[in-house]
Amino acid sequence: MLHFHDNKVQEEIVDMKGAEGVTIRWLLADAQGATNFFMRRFDVSSGGRTPMHRHDYEHEVYVLSGRGRVWNAHESRWEELSQGDVVFVPPGEEHSFEASEDSSIVFLCIIPAGPASQKNR
Repeated sequence: MLHFHDNKVQEEIVDMKGAEGVTIRWLLADAQGATNFFMRRFDVSSGGRTPMHRHDYEHEVYVLSGRGRVWNAHESRWEELSQGDVVFVPPGEEHSFEASEDSSIVFLCIIPAGPASQKNR
């Protein structure tokens, strides 16, 4: 078993074109021995956003705190997010997460382990 606090994991600036005010912590990945799923923590500062993008793998998202919105490409609309919300992003679906202008948003994002998810590190 592995047990630690998330503040022990180095925070990295998300360096993707279109990302603004976003940091990531790879909480569980290959370095920690994860072989099936990777767990990441995203912190998006107020007014910040992840770029509109897509991947060939799914995402499971759980909002820990704050407020924002997520792009639902399937329905071509933005959906509001707040603490306790859960989002499933299917493989290949375009998506983006944005924090509200007056609130940051913090969420966990679980993705399958493997080469496809590693290329975005």
